Amino acid sequence: MAIRLGTWYANVGRRVFPLFARNVIRIEPPKMLCSSMTEDKPNFPGSRSQWTEKLEFVQPDLYDGIPVYRVMDRNSDVINPDHDPQLDENTVVKMYHRMTLLNTMDRIMYESQRQGRISFYMTNYGEEGTHIGSAAALNPDDVVYGQYREAGVLMWRGFTLDKFMNQCYGNEGDIGKGRQMPVHYGSTEHNFVTISSPLATQMPQAVGTAYSLKRAQKGLCVICYFGEGTSSEGDAHAAFNFSATLDCPIIFFCRNNGYAISTPTSEQYRGDGVASRGPAYGMATIRVDGNDVFAVYNATKAARDIAVKENRPVLIEAMTYRIGHHSTSDDSSAYRSVDEVRNWDAKRHPIARLRTYMVNKNWWNDDKEKQWKDDCKRQVMQAFARAEKRLKPNWKEMFTDVYAEVPEHIQSQMQYMVEHVKEYEEHYPVKNYAKER
Repeated sequence: MAIRLGTWYANVGRRVFPLFARNVIRIEPPKMLCSSMTEDKPNFPGSRSQWTEKLEFVQPDLYDGIPVYRVMDRNSDVINPDHDPQLDENTVVKMYHRMTLLNTMDRIMYESQRQGRISFYMTNYGEEGTHIGSAAALNPDDVVYGQYREAGVLMWRGFTLDKFMNQCYGNEGDIGKGRQMPVHYGSTEHNFVTISSPLATQMPQAVGTAYSLKRAQKGLCVICYFGEGTSSEGDAHAAFNFSATLDCPIIFFCRNNGYAISTPTSEQYRGDGVASRGPAYGMATIRVDGNDVFAVYNATKAARDIAVKENRPVLIEAMTYRIGHHSTSDDSSAYRSVDEVRNWDAKRHPIARLRTYMVNKNWWNDDKEKQWKDDCKRQVMQAFARAEKRLKPNWKEMFTDVYAEVPEHIQSQMQYMVEHVKEYEEHYPVKNYAKER
């Protein structure tokens, strides 16, 4: 008898011995003929398996791969009506507005860095569907741990263009008071933990927060975003294991955009992407088309139900493509062809796919597109101009916010700096910094 386990086969044989009716003699099988007949299942701690007498290795190249869940085809038609999230027109248009607003902000801020107006920037080209689709499926009180390419999640939650610009300029309006690099956003108001540059540091932290939410029984979860390159860090594996063994309500959301910083996935790992690691760590797992905003929405909503109702971690691998450079410090033409990028931009862009869906529904047309593009650009440029004019935070801010009460040695350092700047004021651009309040 053959038992099918996914795409793997194991033979459990049972030898048949004839009965001689005339003499009524039963021939018994020899002892230890088949261990599966005489022994129970293996009871080794940490495994779920059967006995076998075949010396066979599990070969990864025989595995067909985890399928990619989608809702729409390449023509933006919903394939299975049962999987249409049935979002109303206002919600879908809002999704489109946020995706295109993010895209417009990226273009203007990227150029501002090239002009020397800000020091650094990272665009989100091609990955807008992962941001908006997942953010729309969450509870606003769910805690977000981002990596550095999740600006759309914040935008969906109401983080304003002025706050984005202020952070990138590090001016006096910046919530972080200019202490962080550009695009390292954070907002307690929007339950978005401040981004840090080192890869994967947010992942174990996110598990700790999820565990605290579980103990508090608030019916909330954590979503932790990361890239496929980050999944190679040790912190990622520690986070996966802790979340599963502690039964934490957390969604690990991997944006697999194909290249990490400059290394293609073919050089990063030999397994079936990042999703294959989920079952190995004991997590419910799904792979989704990251350029299909409705598929991302459905997957995240279902993952949240599992995380909150069952107190279990879930891994989502969103397959997408980074159309832009990794950052303003990167030139992606050094490791991939321009034709490859153009193909993804022209045929598989999440914004274009959503726009086609809306046009097919008679929710969008060329006139609305032109009006929105003009309005969108105007909003971004106005916020850009306001941020550029604002002063830098007062320089004394570098001594504050670390301790609830500033200790004496920090106070003495501050006093020394005050006297130093007063004596040599002509050598410092103090006019560019806000005055003490």
